[in-house]
Amino acid sequence: MKRIVFFHTPIGADLALLLLRVGTSVMLLTHGWSKITNFSDRLNSFADPIGLGSAVSLQLVIFAEFFCAIFLILGFMSRIFLVPMIINMAVIAFVVHGSDPFGQQEKALMYLLVFVVLMLTGPGKFSLDGQILKRRRY
Repeated sequence: MKRIVFFHTPIGADLALLLLRVGTSVMLLTHGWSKITNFSDRLNSFADPIGLGSAVSLQLVIFAEFFCAIFLILGFMSRIFLVPMIINMAVIAFVVHGSDPFGQQEKALMYLLVFVVLMLTGPGKFSLDGQILKRRRY
């Protein structure tokens, strides 16, 4: 019973990072996929919160929400691909929904929190990054 209640081992932390990384990325992937499938419809009408143009803004959001999410699922170059994801969620939370009530900002802030935690901890042992580092040690 003690092992179940106080399950804290390095493998437990790595499993938690795997679940956090994959689960969050899969959820974000669905947002990116919907933008890809409706790309031509959204191209000229997408929000332009930082003045880059709606087409460029849409492409950057697709890159962060779809392609970076795929690399994060794999755990490949995770900290590099987390940067656009963090910027994307910060812009959504503080610029796009900056004047909205907290309920509108909550989803973006939750993603932002998870991505910052993953940036600080790294992807864990169960990732391509973890396997590459494991091979370099020997």
